[in-house]
Amino acid sequence: MNDKNDICVIRELAEQVAGIAAKPVQEERRRLWRDHNSFIRTRPPIYMRWFACAHEVIGQDMKCEDPFWRGHESGLRQLVVQDTLEDDYIIEPWITQRASHIIPEGGPYGLPYKHIPSTEPGGAWKFDPPIKHLDDIEKLVRPSHVINEEQTARNVARLRDAVGDIIEVDIDRSPLYSAWHADLSYDLAQLRGLEQIMWDMADNPQWLHRLVGFMSESVQRVHEQAEKAGDWGLTSHENQAMPYARELPDPKPNSRAVTRDRLWCFVAAQEMAQVSPAMHDEFILRYQLPIIREFGLVAYGCCENLTHKISYLKQIPNLRRIAVTPWADVRRCAEQIGDRYVLSWRPNPSDTICCSFDPDHIRKVIRSGMGASKGCYVDITLKDIQTLQGEPDRLRRWVQIVRGVSDHYA
Repeated sequence: MNDKNDICVIRELAEQVAGIAAKPVQEERRRLWRDHNSFIRTRPPIYMRWFACAHEVIGQDMKCEDPFWRGHESGLRQLVVQDTLEDDYIIEPWITQRASHIIPEGGPYGLPYKHIPSTEPGGAWKFDPPIKHLDDIEKLVRPSHVINEEQTARNVARLRDAVGDIIEVDIDRSPLYSAWHADLSYDLAQLRGLEQIMWDMADNPQWLHRLVGFMSESVQRVHEQAEKAGDWGLTSHENQAMPYARELPDPKPNSRAVTRDRLWCFVAAQEMAQVSPAMHDEFILRYQLPIIREFGLVAYGCCENLTHKISYLKQIPNLRRIAVTPWADVRRCAEQIGDRYVLSWRPNPSDTICCSFDPDHIRKVIRSGMGASKGCYVDITLKDIQTLQGEPDRLRRWVQIVRGVSDHYA
């Protein structure tokens, strides 16, 4: 297929998404999330994050050959499917082109991230960290916020020429060192190796403080540079949900020169899941705090169990959302969260959709979780769905079953 045919595919999908974005239900969902995230009682919002199994759902439909168009095709097809699930995901009337960033040669901190692959198909890989010796820390390079303007302009022009008459093209110029690259934990594990970090906490604590401190100062510097350059925008919100709240401006395409105190920030520390609360606080959270304090509201947590760490998270002054994962004790988390924060509950996908599909069991799981968190401001996110066992319709059915239970807890 040539570029012309790829563009025909993209245009057709853009027309579908533009139509979906214009549906009145999108504004209803904006009101829902805006109220929910600002502690106004609503029914529990439901968010289906199924993209990990996208290959099962849209893989056979993919038509574009050019990698640039194929990436946008995948995103647009996912939105078309999302519309059929009838969850509370908001489909916005724009398509985003990420700016191209220039990073230090070698990797985000000047050193390559390498992994040792599994000998078994689909097996787990191991870290092959570049910092193997303590003095390797001297090889780190402090990053800066630099955008490749020529490449960015070229990509934006291609997309606007193709679909600009159908849907608005948003340019996301926010810094590369956001989300996973801003939570420190992800890059720390890549640089030093997960197991070795835990040894360092006991054997080389001052050295580890120096390393994490360098990373924290680097992220702060990059964020400040992006703000001075006017490169944060209202589509730079990050909260692993729908980023609407009464305290912050709504997402808006091509809105430049936004200060961080008007944005959501998402931070996690999945790599610290097996680290004690005190060590989590000492080696990660204290270095995350200077980064996240600059933002308007903060969502904390992804897949890690935060049951025993919530007391430490409460020192985050702008904390609004806390993740409660399949491995967390929902009741104990709810007791600590109360009505002070939003409880973002993530039921176990393996138990409820991946390995089997039993409607009665799903209802039992949801009743249990909603009962344990009664009185909290709860939303439900199903994420990390690795397989649907060849039954994509499970996604829609799961939402219907869960809504039939959760709405009674409004």
